[in-house]
Amino acid sequence: MQEPSEAPDGLQVETPGRSRRWPWVLLSLALLIGLPLGIIGFSSWSAWRGVERVELGGVLQGSQTGTNYLVVGTDSREGLDPNLPHLGAFSGARTDTIAVLRVEGATVSLLAIPRDLYVPLATGTTNRINAAFAFGGPAALVATVQTQLRIGIDHYLQIDLAGFLGLVDALGGVTVHFPHPAFDEKSGLAIETAGPIELNGPEALAYVRSRRYTERIDGLLVTDPTSDLGRVQRQQRFLGAVMSELGATRNPFTLIGAMEAVGNHVAVNEGLGLIEAARLGFTLRGADPLSATVPTDRFITSSGADVLVFNGESDAVLAAFRG
Repeated sequence: MQEPSEAPDGLQVETPGRSRRWPWVLLSLALLIGLPLGIIGFSSWSAWRGVERVELGGVLQGSQTGTNYLVVGTDSREGLDPNLPHLGAFSGARTDTIAVLRVEGATVSLLAIPRDLYVPLATGTTNRINAAFAFGGPAALVATVQTQLRIGIDHYLQIDLAGFLGLVDALGGVTVHFPHPAFDEKSGLAIETAGPIELNGPEALAYVRSRRYTERIDGLLVTDPTSDLGRVQRQQRFLGAVMSELGATRNPFTLIGAMEAVGNHVAVNEGLGLIEAARLGFTLRGADPLSATVPTDRFITSSGADVLVFNGESDAVLAAFRG
């Protein structure tokens, strides 16, 4: 097999075992898309028209028994304030998240796909799966997921960092309860007091990106030993807070404003219409998704590259997203 190649524009690949930043936040995007429909139809349609369309008609295979959405979060800096701290700087976009969201009747499931999964790509090489997006864009990533995981994809959803920030700020902030003051110098998190704290966009981003989450407990600084596991739990709590904010909002103009704020930072396949997006949003409202990650084993290539490969438990988990 070919060894993993370096990705363009400083593309960094996470070490095996790291969890994804975005899956739970991306679910709020679909919820947001659905809520305005039927409240102000024309405004919803106008906002929806601003969403970028990706041509995937000849690639998507679809699912026979449910609907599978390939959900991708990128950390593109396009549209962000260049003076925003703690983000770093590079050109292009990296796949911060690759996940399959499956809706089958009233059941909602979410499958996280490790970016370091080492498979043959639709681009013709064998590499980490996130390299499919880096070198071949959404079409190559969709084709690779369908071929290597044998999961048919019906629709494609993508959002970047600016869209996340716009969503939070358009809602006027999102309130999160902190049991203790919390800090992370690398992500920029700095919460000085315990209790319910309203986070603006940059503060929320620092919270969900925190890997070295440190609390001040009885005068002592205590760093979360669970690292990325703790981060996933915080992302889940944040999603719950976003859903609470959206559910409590009675002003339809706030909802429309939130959708408009993310519209220019979202991409979907050209076959996903507003009605179906709205249906997805209402399905997700109040849902408690069943979550899984593709089971893998660590593998060191002959050149010393640290990657992940399928193991004996992979098929059993993937089977729930096939068909």
